[in-house]
Amino acid sequence: MTTPSRRDLANAIRFLAIDAVQAANSGHPGMPMGMADIAEVLWNDYLRHNPKTPSWFNRDRFVLSNGHGSMLQYALLHLSGYDLPIEELKNFRQLGSKTAGHPESHMTPGVETTTGPLGQGFANAVGFALAEKLLAQRFNRPDYTIIDHRTWTFMGDGCLMEGISHEAASLAGTWGLNKLVAFWDDNNISIDGQVQGWFTDDTPARFEAYGWLVIRGVDGHDADEIRTAIDTAMKSQDRPVLICCRTTIGFGSPAKAGKESSHGSPLGKDEVTATREALHWPHAPFEIPQPIRDAWSAHADGQAHEDKWDRLFDHYAVAYREQADELLRRMRGELPRRFAATADAYIAKLQAEGPVVASRKASQMAIEAFAPHLPELVGGSADLAHSNLTLWKGSKSVASSDPDANYVYYGVREFAMTAISNGLALHGGFVPYDATFLVFSDYARNAVRMSALMGARAIHVYTHDSIGLGEDGPTHQPVEHLASLRYIPHNDVWRPCDAVESAVAWRAAIERAEGPSCLVFSRQNLPHQARGDAQVAAIQRGGYVLKDSVGSPEYILIATGSEVALAMQAAEQLGDGARVVSMPSTSVFDRQDAVYRDAVLPKACRKRIAIEAGVRDFWRKYVGLDGAVIGIDTYGASAPAEKLYPHFGITVDAAVAAARAL
Repeated sequence: MTTPSRRDLANAIRFLAIDAVQAANSGHPGMPMGMADIAEVLWNDYLRHNPKTPSWFNRDRFVLSNGHGSMLQYALLHLSGYDLPIEELKNFRQLGSKTAGHPESHMTPGVETTTGPLGQGFANAVGFALAEKLLAQRFNRPDYTIIDHRTWTFMGDGCLMEGISHEAASLAGTWGLNKLVAFWDDNNISIDGQVQGWFTDDTPARFEAYGWLVIRGVDGHDADEIRTAIDTAMKSQDRPVLICCRTTIGFGSPAKAGKESSHGSPLGKDEVTATREALHWPHAPFEIPQPIRDAWSAHADGQAHEDKWDRLFDHYAVAYREQADELLRRMRGELPRRFAATADAYIAKLQAEGPVVASRKASQMAIEAFAPHLPELVGGSADLAHSNLTLWKGSKSVASSDPDANYVYYGVREFAMTAISNGLALHGGFVPYDATFLVFSDYARNAVRMSALMGARAIHVYTHDSIGLGEDGPTHQPVEHLASLRYIPHNDVWRPCDAVESAVAWRAAIERAEGPSCLVFSRQNLPHQARGDAQVAAIQRGGYVLKDSVGSPEYILIATGSEVALAMQAAEQLGDGARVVSMPSTSVFDRQDAVYRDAVLPKACRKRIAIEAGVRDFWRKYVGLDGAVIGIDTYGASAPAEKLYPHFGITVDAAVAAARAL
């Protein structure tokens, strides 16, 4: 074979995708075929990465927001030299493979974020670009541009239809994220067919209105036009860039190019043969000629990029030792050595002082105590900073050029906020938190699910946690939300009962490197609970005995948050046989060993009552069908909180009566 042309290199992507989808009899060949030429130019001429070190910190980030076209990314990773052998591509979409139907960051080397739910990858990319901006402000020095990388994202019409793209694009423009470059696959096709019947937005004008530099009308199959567009994009000093690429879905397929039939189904044996002939690709399935493999390999260039950066960082570390040490620590995802001792001291101080505050206020107090010791902590709220109480005295807007910028005013954008937090977490160097009212976690829920699926170290703060918020009424009063969040696998949900539990919850969330946490706080004041040292230490186990019975318990009352105080009062009326278990995190409690769980909830005691101002069925796993649950299985009402609890039967008397009826 002679020296391969750019089209030959792009065709390697196309046929790896075609062959993998055909072998699996499942998948999306059309997008990889349509975006192959764009991907070839970007990955071979611009993308700075090292396949041998996928986690090299100053690498460019590539995000495939239109994740159904996953074989495009798998082909790119395989061809450029990542640890993704051809056998994995042959095993596309099969159990145990590294080539899932949509890209999975926890599974496939070189995949930066899990994509599939359309628009979220784009929002993650905004988070990546924001992370780069903030780290550059913090650590770069004259002659030492230590943080200097770009975020590149591919997205299709579907991503742009999703509302999250509007939210995220608006923020990216406001923040001037000039290291973010998005490629729009403008092919006029979605699964249902030609998009003119449901997607007629003036997308370039929309992004221009958001403050983006828009490069219009690029032929996505012309390498020279693509290069010119990228060169222009890289000159942007103050704006993110949208490159609008006209493409043909299923490019090269004689019968299916430009049609929805190539979107989400294999081409079929005969059409695969016809496409090979049309694109002059005489090679067998999964066969890549060596000259093409050699041209694609990024090993040498990638290692050169990383080595050059390593040399620069070595000099930086001599000139700026403190900053270098901090950056290395944050790159490793390690917390400061003194954080644990700082947290211990603060929690002990709270227990001794016993403040009576709303847990949302206790949350703010914890941020004030912890944040000065955690420069990696970056937070924000969806236009509710003064209600969520997420601001602290060291907060500085990320819209500024301050080297210590650490606070994000997201506006009313719960979904994008959460997905951007995921991007910040996945990028590395930050522990992000975001915030809204608990009832509006519905807007963010799929991004919370993605946090858990990917194991992103993100903290989702939700205040106004029950009917206790009062007069705003049922639209703002969460009922099913606690249960819904708890049902997300690998998601830790904390609902603390006082300032001490709130601080422990914050500490646990900060220290949890392997996944997200949801911290749920009250609007109303909550009484302080007396505890011994052993009880304080046990809070971190998710559930513990707050008040014990005399001898073996006759009754066990289990409660969270504001209802712990109610359980304590009910126990006083029930007498010496009543035990109160505070369970701020059911997921953490469930991970404890059986000996501990049985010590807190002994099997011999069947008179169990759970108390929480939310749907009742969730608690049957702890009280059984023979126990009782005090909760609410309907929507709330607009009235003062002190009127609502008795109205809905969440009272001390109700708990006592339920216990005695068992």
